[in-house]
Amino acid sequence: MFTRLFLFLIANFGVLAMLSLSVRLLGLDDYLASQGGAFQINGLLIMAAVMGFFGSFISLAMSKTMAIRSMGVRLIEAPANETEAWLLHTVKRQADAAGIGMPDVGIFDADVVNAFATGMNKHDALVAVSSGLLRSMSRDEAEAVLGHEVSHVANGDMVTMALLQGVLNTFVVFFSRVIGILIDRAVFRIERGIGPGYWIGSIVAELLLGLLAAMVAAAFSRYREYRADAGGARLAGRNKMIAALERLIRVRDAARPLPGEFAAFGIAGGKTLTMLLGTHPPLEKRIERLRQMP
Repeated sequence: MFTRLFLFLIANFGVLAMLSLSVRLLGLDDYLASQGGAFQINGLLIMAAVMGFFGSFISLAMSKTMAIRSMGVRLIEAPANETEAWLLHTVKRQADAAGIGMPDVGIFDADVVNAFATGMNKHDALVAVSSGLLRSMSRDEAEAVLGHEVSHVANGDMVTMALLQGVLNTFVVFFSRVIGILIDRAVFRIERGIGPGYWIGSIVAELLLGLLAAMVAAAFSRYREYRADAGGARLAGRNKMIAALERLIRVRDAARPLPGEFAAFGIAGGKTLTMLLGTHPPLEKRIERLRQMP
């Protein structure tokens, strides 16, 4: 927990330093100073970092509680049947092998064939599977899916994604505002305060920069899906992991993505307008990558 808070603070200060250096190397501070806007750079640096990281940090801190409430996850405290006992035993065995604390284990009632992991601390995480997955997959396949999700926790993917999103948000907020200020000064000749150029330029720039940021986040998400597949193969066996992904291909219509922020941490991803925005690689590529593992 404290390690993650330290990383969060270091990342925050690092981004501030990088942005500060960037505006100086680009000469933006001198230009705005000549236009009477030097004070805005320092304020923007602080505002961008607060806006960029605060939302990501709060979302991460509340992710476990939000998942339980929004997804209707029923935590397994005392197993009510043999399936629930198997789930607890399997996750406990995999968590021990991965060197993490025992996650909470839950089931959410949904026809989708999916599962997810979340939590701020890898020793106090949540692994949840859908009732549709339990009905559609064999024990071996479900074991591999659990291994995939436990690997997400062990790899610290939730924290890493939150930090990355915070960095990207900060850059988007900062540079969209800088672009708005520059348009105000250079095009609309606003010498003090803000004018229409700021609002128009910053909104358009935020949309375009936000799209680029989403592509970067999606690229990293696809990378960590390959890592989680490899982790699932180590914890449950490569053949079981391949069989689980092949099952997802066969039930592709039911293997829909999860809502909101949990989609990136599900075993299955959805279709996007472009692969550049996809949080998950195609299932076929994931299987091919597993078959190439030594």
